[in-house]
Amino acid sequence: MTTMSKGANLPVTAARVRATLGWSSTVEVDASALLLTESGKVRSDADFVFYNQPRSAEGSVRHTGASGAATGQDSVEVDLADLPGAIEKVAVAASVGNGTFGQIPGLHLRLTDAADGAEIARFDISDASTETAFVFGELYRRNGQWKFRAVGQGYASGLGGLATDFGIDVAEEPAAAAPPPAAQPSPAPSTAPAVSLKKQKQISLEKRAAAEAPHLVDLVKKAAVSLEKKGLGEHTARVALCLDISGSMAGLYRSGKIQQLAERILALGLRFDDDGEVDIFLFGREGHQADTMNLGNVRQYTAEVLRRHPLESSTYYGSAMRLIRRYYFGSDERRKSPHQDRVPVYVMFVTDGATFDEDVTREQVRSSSYEPLFWQFMAIGKSSRSLGLGGGGGRRRGFFGGGGGAAPGTSREFRFLEELDDMSGRFIDNADFFSVDDPMQLSDDELFDLLMTEYPGWLTQARERGLLPQR
Repeated sequence: MTTMSKGANLPVTAARVRATLGWSSTVEVDASALLLTESGKVRSDADFVFYNQPRSAEGSVRHTGASGAATGQDSVEVDLADLPGAIEKVAVAASVGNGTFGQIPGLHLRLTDAADGAEIARFDISDASTETAFVFGELYRRNGQWKFRAVGQGYASGLGGLATDFGIDVAEEPAAAAPPPAAQPSPAPSTAPAVSLKKQKQISLEKRAAAEAPHLVDLVKKAAVSLEKKGLGEHTARVALCLDISGSMAGLYRSGKIQQLAERILALGLRFDDDGEVDIFLFGREGHQADTMNLGNVRQYTAEVLRRHPLESSTYYGSAMRLIRRYYFGSDERRKSPHQDRVPVYVMFVTDGATFDEDVTREQVRSSSYEPLFWQFMAIGKSSRSLGLGGGGGRRRGFFGGGGGAAPGTSREFRFLEELDDMSGRFIDNADFFSVDDPMQLSDDELFDLLMTEYPGWLTQARERGLLPQR
């Protein structure tokens, strides 16, 4: 076995080799490989082999995952004899989901003969710092023979910087195609492959969910389906959950129904928000910002919240709304002109009762209509827009947006939330409302679909009116 330094190379006589990345921590590192032509570029996206595309088109390069039972490893395997003639080089790379490579101890690459496991070379990385993507080494063809070079080149710009260097057109979020200008010929379609960084981050978060909170994996997949139906499969937004902690909510917390609802919102957050966390705000008599909810603390989250923030005696929506606007946009003051931000904010607002500060709440909703912030109000109880179980086990849906009187037994407790949904005088319509007798009466699919009823249309308006950048 040869210990290599950066820039060193050696001949490779094995017909099939495995490049294994190793490290001495629980940080997640994803190995990848790029099949490169003489120009140093990929031919198409099929030449990028990684977790979500584990084989090259002809199968000569494969992402094989962890080696044996050890942790802190990920690997790719290359059949040198079967590589297409146009491929002159295979770059062995990796990206880190959280943190930087400089924070990962024991970082190294081992090159072995895949047939018998004999170690060919080892390359230790000792100079990593702020990089979030790395090319560890490369297998390259020279005068009809294969050789391996220890590269050790990092990218602080992450997978995007690495991919761009090798000819991959990286798209953060798919954009609607714009027609060519009048009297101008349509440009030839680009042949450059597109690899979505957003998709890479989603994959990484899903892998973390499978390891840290496996009960959420199915929820995340269901959220993904609802978002894909609305064209939001790779959309990014900051997600907040705003919870009522007034005394009347005691039974809902005690039964675990708010905990289950919180887990569903975290699943949505894992699809929307790249950091894998949901911001939590509370309201009773006062407003509070609680610790973020994430994969590490989700299992007992609401119990811990109530331990730190016991139920309060009144309900004031505006107290939490002020906190939310200050947190995301720096002010809770009255706003009368558009305020643009790069990423929208989606707020799930949950309550079981009316508020004592209607005027304050109206003003917060009206002012926030000039900001890229969308309020999704969900009331627990009966209203003229409630969802419930109808006869024969089917769903009975109250009408969203008017028509008909209140159903028998319907409370007027949520008249004010209905008013907010339809309130005039806003820059754009930035709120939606529904109510349900019991939050667990809604299936996961139904809930995720409901949460996306008006949000996609609001996004379009927010871009058209300058609250968000045009894609």
